[in-house]
Amino acid sequence: MAEEVKITQSDLYAAGIFFYSAIPLLKVICESEPKYGDRFKGKSFVFQISALYPEAEGGKMASHFVVEDGKWTTAVGKIHENPDLEFVFPNLKKFIIFFTGKGMPLPKIRGLSKIGLLVPILMALLRMAGLMQKTDKPEKLADQIMLCKLYLYLLPSGISRLNKLGHPDVKTVTDPSPDRAYALVIEGYPELQSWVRMKAGKTMSGRGEYKRCKPFLSMKFKDPSLALDILMSKADMVDYIGNGNLFVDGAPEFGGIVGTLMFKVAYYAQGTYLDIEK
Repeated sequence: MAEEVKITQSDLYAAGIFFYSAIPLLKVICESEPKYGDRFKGKSFVFQISALYPEAEGGKMASHFVVEDGKWTTAVGKIHENPDLEFVFPNLKKFIIFFTGKGMPLPKIRGLSKIGLLVPILMALLRMAGLMQKTDKPEKLADQIMLCKLYLYLLPSGISRLNKLGHPDVKTVTDPSPDRAYALVIEGYPELQSWVRMKAGKTMSGRGEYKRCKPFLSMKFKDPSLALDILMSKADMVDYIGNGNLFVDGAPEFGGIVGTLMFKVAYYAQGTYLDIEK
């Protein structure tokens, strides 16, 4: 008899963040770090991560990657019917526990015969998880830059996903919002930028510079190390604004609002809610 697992609304919020915002970061690792990306040169395949969930269309949630001659394309929230390699978790709870680092409930692996794909994918996944699950910032600058990139790409996307899922704390901000964009910037690193745009309850997010107009508010960090102090909740945002380590270009009071939304994403992405539910 199959184990009955209760899936909470918090699980659904966390699953949404992982499938739509966190898992796509695997492509970022492979494109940013040749140590991992070069292993896929000349290879073409479909890799999928999924978790069984009877309430979802098709009976599971999934995101997959299409790799053609080493070039990655991400299909977020979409099921591929015949991937070459797939990690299948028996339920959403075990999927979330695995990706938050709260435990090691291993998935079923379909396509084990494709060892030439399995090993480099596992290495890239472990690199991503190893960075995202860190509790202290890395010592090496290269690792700090990579972790900042992951955070900056995850957070605006996660805010937008929680909004689309109807999270009440996020909707309180987005529903009455006029057309405004909020940007995260690490000065001196053009690739370390991202943004989220809100208008009348709708949101969208993106990577890089927001070019449509000047953002309503930009949170600008002086360097990757100082950015991680805030992104990893190691320092107080107000203190960093006061001492110049974080510059808020725009209405300062809205910096706290954006910060609260970022920490809401982290609450699910880091599995903090799982500890509270115990």
